[in-house]
Amino acid sequence: MQECLFKGFDLFASYYTSLQLYPFFLQERKGTKMWVLMRYRGSYMTAVICVIIFCMLLVYQTPVDEVSEGMCACKDCVRQQTHSFWFNELYDLSIQPLLTRENYVLSEDIFKYWKVLICNYTAVVEKLFSLFPDKTQYSDASPKRCRSCAVIGNSGNLKGSHYGHRIDLHDFVIRINMGPTKGYENDVGSKTTHRFLYPESAMDVDNSTYLVLSPFKILDMEWLISAFTTKNITRTYKKVRPGVNANRHKVMILHPVNPAPLQSRFYLHIIVSTFGFGADQYGNWYHYFEKTSHNIRTGAHSGSFEFDTMMQLYLENKIQVYRGR
Repeated sequence: MQECLFKGFDLFASYYTSLQLYPFFLQERKGTKMWVLMRYRGSYMTAVICVIIFCMLLVYQTPVDEVSEGMCACKDCVRQQTHSFWFNELYDLSIQPLLTRENYVLSEDIFKYWKVLICNYTAVVEKLFSLFPDKTQYSDASPKRCRSCAVIGNSGNLKGSHYGHRIDLHDFVIRINMGPTKGYENDVGSKTTHRFLYPESAMDVDNSTYLVLSPFKILDMEWLISAFTTKNITRTYKKVRPGVNANRHKVMILHPVNPAPLQSRFYLHIIVSTFGFGADQYGNWYHYFEKTSHNIRTGAHSGSFEFDTMMQLYLENKIQVYRGR
């Protein structure tokens, strides 16, 4: 089994970076291919972009023949067509962000790259949805609906920001990995509706919070099953927690990859705000919950396509970026 799981890691990682994952496609810029989203060994910012895209696609789906640009109740609807060729070309509404029994089948083109990894993919998916909900979330389309979503990072620029109340006003508050709230409520808020994690960053979540697994490999899905049952998976490429305390009725799994056309489209009726990303005002990089400064590194951000993508979304007025202190 381990040989099946890891035999094709390098192939899997290289192909993952070449797919049209969620709304962003392969781009060509000044002769250099910019592979978008979800490298297995990718940066933290890759995960951040993934969560932002999840926010964009989270809200609801509606049949294609019910399309209406006037349906958005937000002041600025992200889905609304703009004069931006960059955004209009990249934003794909045919993608379903969450894995279900209805959409788990991979296209033939993708499967040929995954086959070295997914000897037991179908069996794992079946077991997943015998334990966890198998339904489409947030399918309550309404011309009067406008939700807000806050994506919370772990940057030290949140210290002293007093963003807590502003963050908690959002309908969805999504936190990534292990960023705590207790003791930091004034700056990061106390509300958490979704917690994105991997086996390597697993933590307990309260009974009202959605645990959202971001799977990079089949072993991640098997770990999730094990974490709620036998607790016998204790290692992936590193030591991991054998289990987590969470409400199994509030477990979601991001779709690993599925760019094929689907029966329904997603429309964005949401305001996305990001907090806690990037360096602080002095150029220092650290986590707001760190007690010491031994991990601080100083200087301007080295830059990445993912970070540039987030900032481009900000410049296109598709998301709001709160820079902290």
